[in-house]
Amino acid sequence: MLEHPLLLLVDGHSLAFRSYFAFGKSRQGGLRTSTGIPTSVCFGFLKSLLDVMASQKPDYLAIAFDLGVPTFRHEADENYKADRSETPQDFIEDVQNLQALLQAFDLSIVTAPGYEADDVLGTLANRGSREGYRVKVLSGDQDLFQLIDLEKQISILHLEPGKGSVPTEFLAQQVYDKLQIYPHQVIDYKALCGDKSDNIPGVKGIGKTTAVKLLGEYGSLENIYAHLEDIKGATRQKLEEGKADADHSQTLARIIQDVPLEVGLENFKLQGFDVAKIQPILEKLAFQTFLGKINQIQQQFKGIIQTEVTENPVTVGDDIDFWTPEETTAYQEQKRLNSPVSNIKVRLIQTSDALEELVDILKQHTDVNYPVAWDTETTSLEFLKAELVGIGCCWGTEATDVAYIPLNHTQGTNLDKVQTLDLLRPILESDRYPKTFQNAKYDRSIFRSQGINLQGVVFDPMLADYILNPEANHNLIDLSLRHLGSELIAPSYDELVPKGKTIADININQVAEYCGMQVYVTFQLVESIKAKLIDKPHLMKLLTDVEQPLEVVLADMEYWGVNLDIEYLQTLAEQLDKQLEIIENQAYELAGEKFNLGSPKQLSQLLFEKLELNTKKTRQTKTGYSTDVNVLEKLQGDHPIIDVILEYRTLAKLKSTYVDALPTMVDAKQRIHTSFNQTVTATGRLSSSNPNLQNIPIKTEFSRKIRKAFTTEPNWLLVSADYSQIELRILAHLSQEPILLDAYQNNQDVHTVTAKLLFEKDTVTSDERRLGKTINFGVIYGMGAQRFAREAKVSSAEGKQFIERFNQRYSQVFAYLETVKRQAIAQGYVETILARRRYFDFQGSSLNNLKGVDINSIDLSQLGKKMGQNDAQLLRAAANAPIQGSSADIIKMAMVQVHQLLTQYQSRLVLQVHDELVFEIPETEWEELQPKIKTIMEQVLPLSVPLVVDIHAGQNWMEAK
Repeated sequence: MLEHPLLLLVDGHSLAFRSYFAFGKSRQGGLRTSTGIPTSVCFGFLKSLLDVMASQKPDYLAIAFDLGVPTFRHEADENYKADRSETPQDFIEDVQNLQALLQAFDLSIVTAPGYEADDVLGTLANRGSREGYRVKVLSGDQDLFQLIDLEKQISILHLEPGKGSVPTEFLAQQVYDKLQIYPHQVIDYKALCGDKSDNIPGVKGIGKTTAVKLLGEYGSLENIYAHLEDIKGATRQKLEEGKADADHSQTLARIIQDVPLEVGLENFKLQGFDVAKIQPILEKLAFQTFLGKINQIQQQFKGIIQTEVTENPVTVGDDIDFWTPEETTAYQEQKRLNSPVSNIKVRLIQTSDALEELVDILKQHTDVNYPVAWDTETTSLEFLKAELVGIGCCWGTEATDVAYIPLNHTQGTNLDKVQTLDLLRPILESDRYPKTFQNAKYDRSIFRSQGINLQGVVFDPMLADYILNPEANHNLIDLSLRHLGSELIAPSYDELVPKGKTIADININQVAEYCGMQVYVTFQLVESIKAKLIDKPHLMKLLTDVEQPLEVVLADMEYWGVNLDIEYLQTLAEQLDKQLEIIENQAYELAGEKFNLGSPKQLSQLLFEKLELNTKKTRQTKTGYSTDVNVLEKLQGDHPIIDVILEYRTLAKLKSTYVDALPTMVDAKQRIHTSFNQTVTATGRLSSSNPNLQNIPIKTEFSRKIRKAFTTEPNWLLVSADYSQIELRILAHLSQEPILLDAYQNNQDVHTVTAKLLFEKDTVTSDERRLGKTINFGVIYGMGAQRFAREAKVSSAEGKQFIERFNQRYSQVFAYLETVKRQAIAQGYVETILARRRYFDFQGSSLNNLKGVDINSIDLSQLGKKMGQNDAQLLRAAANAPIQGSSADIIKMAMVQVHQLLTQYQSRLVLQVHDELVFEIPETEWEELQPKIKTIMEQVLPLSVPLVVDIHAGQNWMEAK
């Protein structure tokens, strides 16, 4: 299976200075062109970057630079970095050329006023991790070690001084080996012993050795000061006298990870470059080395090679301190050979006799505690486009208990696919032979496309790890590191298969070794992960009763897909074009001039310079003032053009994301097949991708019209079954709030009930009910007074008054939400009704120091004054997690049970959108199935209040909804 995409972040100034001083020492005066242009930085930077790209093969890349202006750290301490020598003039000129060079390569350069490059890197790294990327940060700066987090898949590619351009990948163990501390202790380490290079003072008299000793014994700065009475002699006195300096140094050393950056990670995708732009710059800098390798570089940047460019490689001089590609390859090969996994002796099955012998072996393995591990090798991650290339399996821990069957390689001896599958069919289609797959849904779909109905999957390590570690990544490499240690690591697909090739093009022996290692690791993971679930029976039950049965359902849904009316969407696109033109003209009339509605820069100039709108409602960016949706919502009511711009953006996004894009994604039968992601969200919810069909909005007329494009075949109906107010009902159950319980048990309109309480009257208007609805749903997501005021269109004072009144009227709701927050702090996690866990790792010591205490001793009112913005946001997420997670559990259980029901019918489940299930049902089955589906969904998990499902049918999704 392929890994998550790799985001490579580069510490621009670190790499630039490294290149400058490296070449300054190896050449008299550094590198220059014959015309005197300094090139040490440009050459060294580009050489290092290309070497790292060759070994790491990133999919996304961004480079962070300092802006050379004071940051918040300089404002906090005028001595910060004050002792650094003046930057050489030729370095400044070289860096300017470098930035032009990088821009010509179409690489993203990211900066932030008031912040350092480290803060930009920290922000992008954590954003990348949250959005599902593997993140590697290239730098020679040890400060960045604090970002390392195996669970978040963030590592540092550390460039050691004097050791060339091949970095060492640092995780926690490497940091410990180097500094005798762990990544999370780096900030406190600098708080204690300081950092002379940055003028961070630390505690006077505390050196590195003492800092390491203290952190080794007490773990953190806060814990050191909490146990000051246990520390004897001069060290204690130094710590007492230096407390203020320690706290101050800690602030200076901490990398900010929530810098307001107006750039999306999708902008960092490598997509090649324009040779016509880069060639003149390379010629100006006299970089014949890189000019001669332009095709190779274009390939590294994932661009299209221009055949008219000829290769003319030039050798780099021996006196330059970089590893050669040959040295890098030799090092990686030696590392691979030293791995115990390389000792596996894979049986290559290339004859009928060998296949029959393998089948006889596999039929002996029927113990459910030791399922045989299987894997398919294919040409694509999209199962409908994939060709089956080979099958691997592992049935034990011996080096020879592994086999690979080649079926469709372009070279070498393959077995006949049909005959092979016929021999394997009795095993693959039988529950008698227990199996384990990493990401079983994909392999199930591959086998289905080959006519095999896979049965007997008893364990999926990916799903099991998701239950244990919901916010981690669950690819096989990470699972092997997390559960088997560094001695047994799954191999990398990217290292095996070059870009532009498929696994079918790779030598059979290499693929056999790769697939053999995959299944060997998968087999080992079963026992290891099960051992961690034994003492958590509720989580094991969640895996076996919900997540693993659901995998079968999702595979079925992805296989069927849903019908799309292409002609209708083409007509809708024309209507949207006309409407967008009308809106554009309205905007021009209100502005008094024509401008580009899609340009943030032009929009910023119009709103805040020409129209002079309130700049306190926005923030400064590189191109002016921010005009993102949050800013525009704050500006609503200040000028009529704001509503016009918001409407334009909404419709333009609908058109590009759905109306234009969806028709390009259908199959030959005009059906669209989304992928349902089971292990992505921290809450337990499913997500959808390629395309994302869960985010189609329904608030506007045009967004509802998009749903009309989802249709079904003649004499069939599209059916929507939607839970009514499921999260509020769960809140009523969890909080046992009497007013909510009574309202739902007596089938009252809960929004009207809330409005009556808030306005203290017996009858309410529709607008008042709307306020009740806004606050009911808002409280689930931790909506504050300001946000409520904005959405409800009331003043901030009124918003605050409504929130306070809600908490008074619904006192048990308020008490429940506060209890959940305390649980998150004291336990480090909260649970759903089915005991699904979501874990929380708070950043501030005010919360971290309370882990393990009695939850009743936690005073949230006092903590609110001390915690940072990020921790406050995490607490809001904690309060919501049991509600949203329980909702996810309920609909998953319903999907499993409804799917079982539908095995007796032609009808099929085709979509899941949060609280809604969408079916294709023949007209002849609708009358019989309607009450059965409704009953299953409403009774799947008994609560203190009834669950209610609205179920309707139509010719398309809009009619059914």
